[in-house]
Amino acid sequence: MSSTAGLGDALVDWYDTAARDLPWRRPGVDPWAVLVSEVMLQQTPVARVEPVWADWMARWPAPADLAAASPAEVIRAWGKLGYPRRALRLRETAVALVERHRGAVPADVAALEALPGVGTYTARAVACFGHGQPQPVVDTNVRRVVARLVHGRAEAGNARASDLTDVAALAPADRDRACRFSVAAMELGALVCVARTPRCAVCPVRERCAWRLAGCPAADGPPRRVQRFAGTDRQVRGRLLDVLRAAPGPVAAALLDDAWDDAAQRARCLDSLLADGLVEQTADGRFALPA
Repeated sequence: MSSTAGLGDALVDWYDTAARDLPWRRPGVDPWAVLVSEVMLQQTPVARVEPVWADWMARWPAPADLAAASPAEVIRAWGKLGYPRRALRLRETAVALVERHRGAVPADVAALEALPGVGTYTARAVACFGHGQPQPVVDTNVRRVVARLVHGRAEAGNARASDLTDVAALAPADRDRACRFSVAAMELGALVCVARTPRCAVCPVRERCAWRLAGCPAADGPPRRVQRFAGTDRQVRGRLLDVLRAAPGPVAAALLDDAWDDAAQRARCLDSLLADGLVEQTADGRFALPA
């Protein structure tokens, strides 16, 4: 394990000159905009999120605006970001903010975690990036950075309760720099300390990285399998939703049949969309986005 003194400050200094210019990080962005970005960024690349986030914030700049939208509007606006249940959960969160917090996003982590679909990571991210609280924020990138930099392991392994303690221990003492540290560690993991081909030559703390000093030992166990998309139920669900998004009203089942050839898989995916509340069936047997 390496000495951690000053590592947090070194990462913040690097971040101040190397950070990507992302719209939800700019001065003046409010906690609601941060919350929307964090939900959209879950398992979704930044490049796909940016235009959709901008459209959402222009259309629904406050929780009350989204709370007043219909589920169908929200699903259509979500487009092809994937995992569309996030769109409905985000709308449910907006409704809860209006009902419980007068349309404002609370700064308290416990209050944030009590919102629909908001877990520990998102709550801490909003408290830190939206409200300026020096909370440890731990995502996959941060866990990988800490595993290599501090513990000398190639990969972080399963999430542990100690992850928050590890990150908090690295954070600078200054409040503002502590807030920037969490996003700096994320940025290092996203741009430099990446999973498969880390760019150690340009790492700002390479001379103090426990993993590099140990000779970059390989991860234990077999390499992780990359999740495929083609032919999966996720793809089929997306095809079915594409048909419904494009339709001005309910569509007959025959129109959905054209979206995917495998009838059994198509039926299974349609059933799952109905169960998730992403699709409704009308009294006459047609299908539509929820009213």
